[in-house]
Parts: sequence; C-alpha cells; structure tokens
Amino acid sequence: MPTVLLSEGFRFFFFSREGNEPPHVHVQKGDGVAKLWLSPVSLVYARGLTRPETRRIRELTTEHVQYFIERWNQHLRR
Repeated sequence: MPTVLLSEGFRFFFFSREGNEPPHVHVQKGDGVAKLWLSPVSLVYARGLTRPETRRIRELTTEHVQYFIERWNQHLRR
C-alpha cells in the first residue's frame, strides 16, 4: 500500500493489484476511510469521516490529481 501523499492528517494511498479499476486513490484519517476516482474526481465512498473532512479530501484530491495519476501509472507498471 504505497502512500502517495500525507496532508493535514490524511493519508492518500493505493492498494496493489487494483489494475482492473479506473485510476483512484484511497484516503485514511484515524478510523475514517474514503475512495475517490481520479478522472473525473468523484467520491466513491466515505466512512467514518465528517462532512468537512470529506469535502477537504475532495479538495486535496483535485489539487493533486495530476500527481496521483502519474503515481498510479508508475505503480501499475511494476
């Protein structure tokens, strides 16, 4: 599970062996988790996170989407 970004207590990461799904990122903060598609950025699910946290995750994902897509492509080439 490579971590691709740590920001404001949120850990953005990929799971290995998810190459059959569209590019996406997982996010964790405490016991809360979320999954977001990257193109276009959209929330798949969020559990255990507040609405402001979920909103901030979307903002951070949008801000870093190009970086996440580049890392996704590098991760899948391994």
